[in-house]
Amino acid sequence: MYVTKLRKYAYLVSLLLILPGLVSLFTQGLNLGIDFTGGSLIHVKFEKPVKMERIRNVLGQYEIDRGVPIQQAGENEYIIRTPILTEQQSSQLVEGLRDQLGDLEVLRIDEVGAVIGKELTNKALMATVIACVLMLIYITIRFEFKFGVGAVIALVQNVLIVVGVFSLFQWEVDSSFIAAILTILGYSINDTIVVFDRIRENLRLRRKEPYDVIVDKSVLQTVNRSINTVLTVVFCLGALLLLGGATLKYFVLAMLIGIVIGCFSSIFIASPIWYDLKIREN
Repeated sequence: MYVTKLRKYAYLVSLLLILPGLVSLFTQGLNLGIDFTGGSLIHVKFEKPVKMERIRNVLGQYEIDRGVPIQQAGENEYIIRTPILTEQQSSQLVEGLRDQLGDLEVLRIDEVGAVIGKELTNKALMATVIACVLMLIYITIRFEFKFGVGAVIALVQNVLIVVGVFSLFQWEVDSSFIAAILTILGYSINDTIVVFDRIRENLRLRRKEPYDVIVDKSVLQTVNRSINTVLTVVFCLGALLLLGGATLKYFVLAMLIGIVIGCFSSIFIASPIWYDLKIREN
């Protein structure tokens, strides 16, 4: 496997995956859930098919903006996001939906204040930054700074791609999304460290060989493990996606995208970046 020779193509692929998401982030942003924006979320399931426009008509009768986000979460399932409602207002709205649109089941009703939502946003960003900094410090101590730089760049790429995909498709971003991002960071760095450890070992055993040969051999020696591990996780996540229900859907999607991209970055991004930094040093 000639990873070092293909690295420029890998960088290009990475850039092509990141750019659409960045454009989407700057133009339409993220579809933030009430965990971040504050408000009420009502998740209902009707017994019979109901058109979304009819739901909006009912909302208008309760002086709720008919343009509030309504998302179809499954067969006859809808997630309605509104400004903060009192418990009484939520109950009245549910009863109104039931009276006018037919029998329904309330799957969940959540409420988050705007102050709590802003605080959660800040903490989520802080958690991601702290995780990356601590990983950089650990890898620098365990290996060397150049390994740390390669690993963190690969991690940032993973996060940007996952966030970009969620922005492109306007999938809901809630607190479980942050859990998925942190899990992806941990999983990806573990995969990357396995490759780095093999590079370090080969540097000791093959002192006379050039860096590109060492990187290529190290990746080749670990690639089967990386792919097998990813496939195992993907099978589990696939089962969760099919059987886990609407509440787990976006968490699983984030994990699926992040795990696959993390495998790509640990093979084609992290090690080649270390190689580029190393040859510039010499």
